[in-house]
Amino acid sequence: MGSCNKFVSTTLNFVGFFSIGVLIVGFVPVTALRPLREAAHSWGDEWLVVRKDDNEPASFSAWNITGTYRGSWRLLDSTNSTFRFPKFGKSDGNSVLELISTPTKINGVHYVQGVIIFHDVFDNEHEVGGAQIKVEGVYIWPFRQLRMVAHSGKEGEFGREDDYILSNPYHLLGVFSSQVFQESPRDKIWKRKHSPIYDMEKHCNIEIAAQISRVPPMQNNGDRVHYHIEGSMESPSIDDDGDCLQPMLLNATSVNTEVYYNKAVNYTLMVTFISFLQVLLLIRQMEHSNTQSGAAKVSILTIGQQAIMDAYLCLLHLTAGILVESLFNAFATAAFFKFVVFSIFEMRYLLAIWKANRPANNGESWEAMRRELSVLYSRFYGILLGGILIMYEFHKYLRFILLLVHSFWIPQIVNNVVRDSRKPMHPHYIIGMSITRLAIPLYIFGCPHNFMRTKPDKDWCIFLGVFVGLQSSILLLQHYLGSRCFIPRQILPEKYSYYRRLDQDTNHATDCVICMTAIDFSQCPNDCMVTPCDHFFHSGCLQRWMDIKMECPTCRRPLPPA
Repeated sequence: MGSCNKFVSTTLNFVGFFSIGVLIVGFVPVTALRPLREAAHSWGDEWLVVRKDDNEPASFSAWNITGTYRGSWRLLDSTNSTFRFPKFGKSDGNSVLELISTPTKINGVHYVQGVIIFHDVFDNEHEVGGAQIKVEGVYIWPFRQLRMVAHSGKEGEFGREDDYILSNPYHLLGVFSSQVFQESPRDKIWKRKHSPIYDMEKHCNIEIAAQISRVPPMQNNGDRVHYHIEGSMESPSIDDDGDCLQPMLLNATSVNTEVYYNKAVNYTLMVTFISFLQVLLLIRQMEHSNTQSGAAKVSILTIGQQAIMDAYLCLLHLTAGILVESLFNAFATAAFFKFVVFSIFEMRYLLAIWKANRPANNGESWEAMRRELSVLYSRFYGILLGGILIMYEFHKYLRFILLLVHSFWIPQIVNNVVRDSRKPMHPHYIIGMSITRLAIPLYIFGCPHNFMRTKPDKDWCIFLGVFVGLQSSILLLQHYLGSRCFIPRQILPEKYSYYRRLDQDTNHATDCVICMTAIDFSQCPNDCMVTPCDHFFHSGCLQRWMDIKMECPTCRRPLPPA
């Protein structure tokens, strides 16, 4: 920090004398600026040529470089092949700059603080791929010159650049995505201490010289003024024992945070629309299985797993809204709709399935019913809390956990095979839920320009789509061809046949107690179904009855699946 203060003090004194000289000579145009350190091949000379336009405004407000910059870095060719620290694993990569410029007492000179984040820098045994450097320096805005050096600061100390980052939607959304989808804070601290930059800051002077220029209006894509930073970075050793690492060329352009703001708002609109579609699909499914027999065919694990997914999404969107204050309304709206989906519709459907699977408990007292309900809710929220702890502990395997979460159709497939259930779910519900459940993960991990800036993973997205599509295809086959259509008959258990051959004389008429009409065996023998308790019914009448109750209409005995 002492070297940084000395650097700033020296530069400010130089600029003061320079300003006096300009006043004496009558504002003679200056074409160059002295580099930070004198050397045979000065590292900043190529960036010190002033490019000042006469028609550009001279006020600082028009050249305020405070903001976020995205760009790239590239290693420069150097004759010195020996460096104190190992070379970078790659020759180029992406970078992000966060800069804050504040005026000083000297006219035309501004103090700059910020953070430079380098991506894809190192490729070592510790898997430390990036690096983050805090910088400070001066910005001489009449000549568009930016000079900065790295400073480590005190551990846990927050500067003005941290306050800016904590109020910047672009950076906050990146922090949120890194916390949720990339790596945990514990991993970040570990990687920080194992990063080569951690040692470089102790033994090296990292110096940056850059030139600021305006982005042409045709390339701006907006009314706001944008700037371009182009410069170089070197790291001479403190003891003048050669350079620490290879020189680097920096290139970055200011980011229009409104674009990311609009992307985030559009994402929340998409989530809200998806939630609305899921509510309609749930209503359609609840109407399809509105009877006790129909609800008993639906797997409580399938609906419960989807309810837990919606609860997680509700918490994530609410957390993002609290973290990014400017986007609170948008994310809170998405969280509210997800809350409605899981807390009202899915929990209500879970309760209906739970009651349908316990028909003997319907006549119990309210106290017994309340105890059963408390068990159901405690299990649901216990699994919800346990899942959060598991995802935090096994954060590195998040993609594998997401695959397990999206296996929500598997319990229903198994339930159909075990119980030989007949059409438990509506086809529209199967297709609609499969598509809407894939929308959010495919956007986050598949869209190259998503607002969370996560790295696209095409292979994982394809595998997830095929995995969910295979599950829904099996359910549709079970719906149209039978729940056990894909299982060989040799391994299936013996199944009761409602069209079994009758031992008694069937040349007589019997009344169907459902429709109260006669059953004529002589005219249409296949139109009759007989229960295990030897009661006769029309085929259509008994099938519609079993869609409501799986018990004999005559003697109330349980009936096997048809």
